[in-house]
Amino acid sequence: MTTIDLGLPSLGGLDGVPTTEDKQTAKDYKSDQEVRWCPGCGDYAVLAAVQSFLPQLGLKRENITFVSGIGCSSRFPYYMNTYGMHSIHGRAPAIATGLAVSRPDLSVWVVTGDGDALSIGGNHLIHTLRRNVNLKILLFNNRIYGLTKGQYSPTSEEGKVTKSTPMGSLDHPFNPVSLALGAEATFVGRALDSDRKGLTEVLQAAAEHRGSALVEIYQNCPIFNDGAFEVLKEPGEREQRIIPLRHGQPIRFGPAGEHGVVRNPATGMLEVAEVATVGEQALVVHDTTLDDPSYSFALSRLGGQDLTHTVTGVFRSVSRPTYDDLAREQVHLAQQSRRADLRSLLRGKDTWTVAGD
Repeated sequence: MTTIDLGLPSLGGLDGVPTTEDKQTAKDYKSDQEVRWCPGCGDYAVLAAVQSFLPQLGLKRENITFVSGIGCSSRFPYYMNTYGMHSIHGRAPAIATGLAVSRPDLSVWVVTGDGDALSIGGNHLIHTLRRNVNLKILLFNNRIYGLTKGQYSPTSEEGKVTKSTPMGSLDHPFNPVSLALGAEATFVGRALDSDRKGLTEVLQAAAEHRGSALVEIYQNCPIFNDGAFEVLKEPGEREQRIIPLRHGQPIRFGPAGEHGVVRNPATGMLEVAEVATVGEQALVVHDTTLDDPSYSFALSRLGGQDLTHTVTGVFRSVSRPTYDDLAREQVHLAQQSRRADLRSLLRGKDTWTVAGD
């Protein structure tokens, strides 16, 4: 793609970087609003991680915007001392797209939940990812509708007993990471609310990525779905279940790294094996930069609804022109060729006459 100077400010406005005297801390990103989530909600941990992480971006707060939809997680913009918008149910990606296209000087973040993003907002989400709009999307997944008091969500397990499914859910749930990779998102990651280090690493990588970046965050709802991810936090269980990804490193896990991911020579599929049985040389070396998303998709399918194996970290991070850059380039070219002359369009021959009865 030919790069055209559109005369627009770089990310952060006049440089967008605070001076040494204005060096920021997590406290600078805390608003004066009382944080109102249920005691023990995983949202608190995610909020603290984001507020601590943002100063590392080196951007001024006025050049960062959070857009949310509807749900418990969507209160997020109130608690951030940045610009923000609490928008409408499922439409945060659409609103954020307009913002990203019209304001290239902003770092735009979307905060959404599994119900908001994957039910009423599913269409907006997949098209945002498909278009590769320069947005960072944090998808809080607690496998339940929390704000509306405990109905099953698009990520609830089959057989889930809730207020809306007293005999158990019949739905087969979405795997948000698989969905994003199926839409060919250029960046996809997953983290746990309780894993501060892992969450911060994925957020850092998402922030550095230019294009659509989706981060699924497993988040506990202590009121309506308490302990949904407890097996991933219990000592002895988490080491056996969580498969951490590190670019350029063999994929292995377990208390002593005794398990690993290999490719089945007969089917070509990825599967878990004992390192002592298959040998170190058989382990798959993780590569986030593969253009074909099928490898990352296969990683996302290692885990099931029972969380026997749960892959965390960055699944995919590839470069592709962003929708907003291409749109601004197209507008610039149209202006140069005078194709965007509104008066000429209004006075043109292609007209319609609208009349009543």
